[in-house]
Amino acid sequence: MNTNVIKFHNDNIETSKGTGSISTLTFDIDVTIEPNNSDNPMAPSHRVFARSPRGKLVECGGVWKKENKETGAEYFTLTIRDYNFNANLGKAAGQDDDSVQAVIPWGPREAA
Repeated sequence: MNTNVIKFHNDNIETSKGTGSISTLTFDIDVTIEPNNSDNPMAPSHRVFARSPRGKLVECGGVWKKENKETGAEYFTLTIRDYNFNANLGKAAGQDDDSVQAVIPWGPREAA
């Protein structure tokens, strides 16, 4: 599997599980993504899990559904807490399959 890609079980990402791999210069993890059924509007749409060094499955982040304020287009963002890692999810380059999402990193915004 390519790194920095999440493969969801189907193209309805909002309700789908997924698996993938995220690699940077400081970490390299395989992730499992599961929908989060919550009535809290501030809750993530998905929970993100990875394996600890001893092999235990631990929750390490979340995926949030967002809306572009200018265009109204919906998109998803991903956060891995322990590494202060933030990314958008988007169609992977050269992919026609909407269930394959590239992990597109972005840094934290600087304080104004």
